[in-house]
Amino acid sequence: MKLTINGESRDSAAKDLATLWQEETAELGLSGPQGFAIALNGEVVRRAQWAETPLESGDTVEIIRAFSGG
Repeated sequence: MKLTINGESRDSAAKDLATLWQEETAELGLSGPQGFAIALNGEVVRRAQWAETPLESGDTVEIIRAFSGG
């Protein structure tokens, strides 16, 4: 299906946010979900709900990494 991920149009076979997270971490070499948030169509989804949150073609997903700095 066609998704917009962090502003880029991409194809994905992921059916839910948890699967999409696994695809993205494998591709980018990231570790566990600590320090990351996912927004689906402008709404932040709690990590506990990623596996239960389905994706549909045309969805917009933002994967955000929190970090501290000065």
